[in-house]
Amino acid sequence: MMAGQTIEHAENGIYLTVKVTEEGDVRLLHFGPAPYDGTDVREEQAQGYRLLELQLTGEDRAEYHGRTHRASYPGLRMRYADHRDTRNATGRKLEIVQKDPVTGLTATSHFQFFNGISVTRCWTELHHEGAEPVGVEYVSSFALTGLDRGGAADRDEKMRLSIPHTGWQSELQWRTYALPELGLSHVTDRGSKRISCSNTGSWSAAEHLPMALLDNRETDTQLYWQIEHNGSWHWEIFEQFDRLTLLASGPTEHDNHWWIELAPGETFASVPCAVGTSTGGFDAAIGELTRYRRAIRRPNDDNRLLRVIFNDYMNCLWGKPTTAKLLPLVDAAAEAGCEYFCIDAGWYAPGDWWDGVGEWLPSDERFPEGIKYVLDYIRGKGMIPGLWLELEVMGIHSPKLRDADDSWFFMRHGKRVKDRSRYQLDYRNPAVIAHANEVVRRLVEDYGVGYIKMDYNINAGIGTETDADSFGDGLLQHNRAYLAWLDGIFAKYPDLVIENCSSGGMRMDYAMLSRHSIQSTSDQEDCVNYAAIAAASPSALTPEQSAIWSYPLREGDDEEVVFNMVNAMLLRVHQSGHLAELSPRRRALVKEALDYYRAMRGDIAAGLPFWPLGLPTQQDDWICLGLRHGDRAYLAVWRVRGDSRETTLPVPAWAGAEVDVRIAYPGAHAGSEAVWLREAGAVRVTLPCCRTARLLELRLRR
Repeated sequence: MMAGQTIEHAENGIYLTVKVTEEGDVRLLHFGPAPYDGTDVREEQAQGYRLLELQLTGEDRAEYHGRTHRASYPGLRMRYADHRDTRNATGRKLEIVQKDPVTGLTATSHFQFFNGISVTRCWTELHHEGAEPVGVEYVSSFALTGLDRGGAADRDEKMRLSIPHTGWQSELQWRTYALPELGLSHVTDRGSKRISCSNTGSWSAAEHLPMALLDNRETDTQLYWQIEHNGSWHWEIFEQFDRLTLLASGPTEHDNHWWIELAPGETFASVPCAVGTSTGGFDAAIGELTRYRRAIRRPNDDNRLLRVIFNDYMNCLWGKPTTAKLLPLVDAAAEAGCEYFCIDAGWYAPGDWWDGVGEWLPSDERFPEGIKYVLDYIRGKGMIPGLWLELEVMGIHSPKLRDADDSWFFMRHGKRVKDRSRYQLDYRNPAVIAHANEVVRRLVEDYGVGYIKMDYNINAGIGTETDADSFGDGLLQHNRAYLAWLDGIFAKYPDLVIENCSSGGMRMDYAMLSRHSIQSTSDQEDCVNYAAIAAASPSALTPEQSAIWSYPLREGDDEEVVFNMVNAMLLRVHQSGHLAELSPRRRALVKEALDYYRAMRGDIAAGLPFWPLGLPTQQDDWICLGLRHGDRAYLAVWRVRGDSRETTLPVPAWAGAEVDVRIAYPGAHAGSEAVWLREAGAVRVTLPCCRTARLLELRLRR
């Protein structure tokens, strides 16, 4: 690709058009699900279609920009240097190199495609070839202008932005907005207003999941993205040259306290961002993301076998396990059909343990025979034993502090960072790595643990000043060091399952989930509130990675057991509750659900999710999650509230077809009904009572 030429790049349903002007400007003119027709980018607009935004300290800014990261320098000064178009085991790879003639800084924009999937992973690599150090305040991982191209209607009418809000016990609350509802009305060709989502700190999903979707309702085209990072990240949409622009990145100086100095010869890679494009609405977009997430995930048996986990915490032992309490639970879990049994928090200390964690040695008071006695008992019942850890922190009263100094911890302004009576460990420190390695070795090799629930209950904030150019730089280095440590653990113990938990789902990102096979989705304690979280979870992660609590209560009734079980049955069953104390009838309902789950879970590992009633909210009367694989489909349906006994669940892909539908769980469902409506391509469901749920199985007749 020489100056003044254009490259047309078509791969897996993604059409990408890059133009190099006579002056050497590199412009990404098109990224979409159809070829570029070349008719709707006027020359006066084209200068806004920059492939990269890059801001260095001391450099100028152009245009009205407000708090947006557009019109950056040397972003505006970068010139084409080279490009490479190759193939690797993953798919096609496009690399475009630009260089700043003033500072000598080069930037390589990477586009890694994936065979058969309409998603590309994008990131920017900076390499400093100049003579003097430069300070980097912002670098985009992906930049695209012209988001509102296509169709005749104004963007105020045709564009919709879907954002996944999230919070502790209130995860996965998608909301869809017209742009004026977010304050971005089309009244000028360029403004200072931006729509942005940003996370600062070590909980990557504290308020929003690191993803979003933009839909052109007129052309039925979607653009969607996920930022793959376990710390701070940022994306923004704004208007320039009468078009909408998306910038996605890792941390920035203005938004996240991140800044680095690059010395001559040094290299920096930005946080990766996956970007995809589709037609067919939200379900089609998430289908492509699901395929992509499976492609980038560490190969492992857990996501193939989908073993049932029992965990003793939620609505059960609440972090107070003892031998006497556990043995009846182990017996009941084995009888129900569970395959892992994880002892949750509290096994390492008598009494209150919150601010004393960090040594991870078993409590003799809780386990007078030794914890290995209970772990061996679990194994003797045919289950794989597990233990809870929180290995990224150390309590402020931990006995392990005697072996540590300030270099072990995050530091700001000369003080250790403290949150919720814990210190944040710094995984760049070899002593911390050695400590973490020894804890895992002891659990796996000495105790025979095959499952670790790895929790993380603090947010370490903006970062650390130790050996860093900025607080955010220290955090980013630590984030990457922790991922490298995880990679080493999985290389050494490839069969070990480590659950990613951060007070539930507070670190639900694909930096973590490309390593972990399973993710805690919530600490929600009410099964009725959990239904919407469970149903929405496959939008954020693959169904086979989505761990959902099912915790029948001692004082509940049959329908409460069924509701709990349906919450988890199209995902990963995280069984809990006092199983040993349930009535025989209610315990039988648990076993019935798990027996059915084990028979159909192969379809979960291969299936794609869909939402017949749209994405759920906590305010809905009815909620539905679908999963389709080949000629089989499953519908989890919940009636939460409201007066209507009946709802219709569209399955438009099978409209006009002969389909057999049955209520697969529970087997005894008097008063409930499911009927296939062939011409409409829908299931009519009747549930007589509120707070009831059913699992339906659909079979397409060939």
